[in-house]
Amino acid sequence: MAEHGPIDPDDAKLVTLARSSMGRTGAAEGAAVRDTDGRTYAASTVALPSLSLTALQAAVAAAVASGVDGLEAAAVVTGADVLDPDGAQAVRDLSPKALLLRADRTGTVQEVTGA
Repeated sequence: MAEHGPIDPDDAKLVTLARSSMGRTGAAEGAAVRDTDGRTYAASTVALPSLSLTALQAAVAAAVASGVDGLEAAAVVTGADVLDPDGAQAVRDLSPKALLLRADRTGTVQEVTGA
């Protein structure tokens, strides 16, 4: 898929946070979400024997656990060519019209969906 054009600085921050989270943990993916108040939550893939979450599911879970009731945007940094459907659905469960960005491991946005 072709590289996406310029994005909003707040959305670029989400990509940076997602990439940083992935880098810190060495995980397969990193994700970050922004709530309707502008707060951000970042996470990476969770792969334990008793718990498996995509990075996006983990970021949404962190936001929900903090009392968030809506998201403006979410970003995933991944080597995959498509967003994991379970992670995307976690965002849609909370905010059906939230912006979703998929970036490659370099942080280049490859896909934008939603709003």
